[in-house]
This record gives sequence, C-alpha cells and structure tokens, in this order.
Amino acid sequence: MATPPVVSTTAAAASIAPIFINTATLRSIITYKSLIQHFRTSLPIVTSILHSPPRQSYSLSPPSSLLLMPSWSSSSSFPYLGVKLITYFPQNSALQLPGVNGSYVLFDSATGQTLASMDGTELTLWRTSCVSGLASEILARNDATVLVMIGSGNLAPHLIKAHLTAKPSLRRVIIWNRTEEKARKLAQFLENEGKFEGVCFESSGRYLEEVVGMGDIISCATNSETPLVKGARLKAGAHLDLVGSFKHSMRECDDEAIKRGRVFIDNEMALEEAGELVGAFERGVIGKGEIGGNLVELINGKKVGRRDSEEVTVFKSVGSAVVDILTAQLVYETCQNGGL
Repeated sequence: MATPPVVSTTAAAASIAPIFINTATLRSIITYKSLIQHFRTSLPIVTSILHSPPRQSYSLSPPSSLLLMPSWSSSSSFPYLGVKLITYFPQNSALQLPGVNGSYVLFDSATGQTLASMDGTELTLWRTSCVSGLASEILARNDATVLVMIGSGNLAPHLIKAHLTAKPSLRRVIIWNRTEEKARKLAQFLENEGKFEGVCFESSGRYLEEVVGMGDIISCATNSETPLVKGARLKAGAHLDLVGSFKHSMRECDDEAIKRGRVFIDNEMALEEAGELVGAFERGVIGKGEIGGNLVELINGKKVGRRDSEEVTVFKSVGSAVVDILTAQLVYETCQNGGL
C-alpha cells in the first residue's frame, strides 16, 4: 500500500540521491491489488492538484515518433512531478526489437531534484491494466464468471490478471487472437504460472462473435481499425473494456456496442481521441452528454455505475499522465519504505 498522498517523503531531505528502479524490481514491489486500491484511494484526491497537459507527439524519421507525457503537482501534499518519454519505432519488428520503449523520470516538485527513473514501458502496462481492473471492479457484475480477452500482446496478461484481481468470481478466461497460436501460448503460460487457483485459462479458435457472446467481461487490447466486438453479440449484463484505440482511425467495437451500453471513460481525453467514441459522436449514435461519467466520478459516487444485472456497461480508456505519476509514486515510495 502506498503512503497516502498527503504525506511527503521528501520534504526533510536536503539532497537526494536518485535511484534507478529496473524492471525486475518494479515487478517485485507492485501488485495488481495494491495499484488498483491506490488508484481508488488517490485519484479523487490528486486530480484537482495535478497539471497534466495533453501528450506531446513529435514525428521523427517516418514512421517513428517521440511522445512526452508530463504531470506536476501544485500542492506540497503531493510533492512530485514526472514525465514519461515514449519512443515508437514500428520498423523495429524487422530487427526483432520492441517497437515501443519508454522511461519514466520522477522529480521532487519542491526542489526539482531527480528522485527516480524507471522502466516506462513496464509502468504503462501496470497502470493501464489496473485502470481497467478498477473500472471492472465498479462496473462489472459481482457474479461474473467468464472473462474474454481479445488480443494476446504484452498488455493482455496484465489485463487478465487485473480483471481476475478485481473480480474474484471469475473462473474461466478465454483468450482470442487472430493468430490462434499466440492465444494458445498465453493461455498455457498463465495456466503454468498457477497464480489464480480455480481459474481455467484457454484459447479459442472459434468465430470471435461466438466467443464475445460468452463473456461476462470482454477486454480488448488491439490495434484494430475495424470493429471486432459486435454489440448485438454482447450478452445481457456484460461489461466491455476497450483499451487498444488511441486515435480516430482505430475501433475495437461497432456502433451497436456503444449504443447498447452505458459508456464510461477514464478521463475526458477519451472523448477526443478514442475512435469508437469520436466516430459515434460524428454519426449521431450518441452525444457527449450521454457519457455515463469518468473514473473519478464513479469512485467518488458523483455518477452511478451499473444500475442492474441486465445492463451492458462499456469502459473506454486512453491513459493519462495522472495515472502514470500515481504509479510512479507507489513504486518509489514502496522502494523508499523498504518494500524490496
């Protein structure tokens, strides 16, 4: 559990030796349960004191790009500022190298001193999945038993574990991927890992529409530009978690899914960036005023989440520098408090 945001761990330090938190260390000190709880506790508190401008993107040699995501506090109660730097080099696949690489640097907001640097790619995987996990905890049915995971990339195992943590009632995980072998390998890996007793992990070679209809929770993490989830196939009471799209050309579900479900977002940028929502607004499927609320509003009770067991809920996330800095805070303070 992280130190509450009102407690400063750096105020007494005159000079701070920055630390490097490698990937192995980050994984050893953070859990899905602790990060989901940290978001639930801290997001309503820090949202009003954090300044997080829209992410900045710079084109390099085509098709490569550099992205910057800064965030800083205006209050001594949360003494941090930070920035995530992400490079996107899709051509790296030909070199057998990751296409996305990132670093996160955390500073003392009172003095500007560097506190820590850490793996920004790993941090993003954890924060993205735990935002979805928190939304699932609030919006999905408490008797959900089947999770359908669409996509089997680096984010998929994190999303699966976050949903399983948020909803202990889940007993079956079905993984679908265009390349069935990748789904099979991920299912086998999770089964062999043995971290979730009583949960069955399997891959499916069935038509996706059939698989979607089996899910109480459907989580999507793809780069698809054509809708994968058809709203007509969603069962009553399903919760749809959309993670993959971050630009207008990308869509993981069709208009019917948006029309059938009550739609919630992680933050307001989803209304401007998410292809599923921007397209739905343009086509008159729904209006911005019909969005059910954002994650902070759900946490603090200003907006009502699921209203009954038959309602379909949709959660769309695009990420933010706010959850980046909260994740970095949890990692850094856990290290400082001897959580290695």
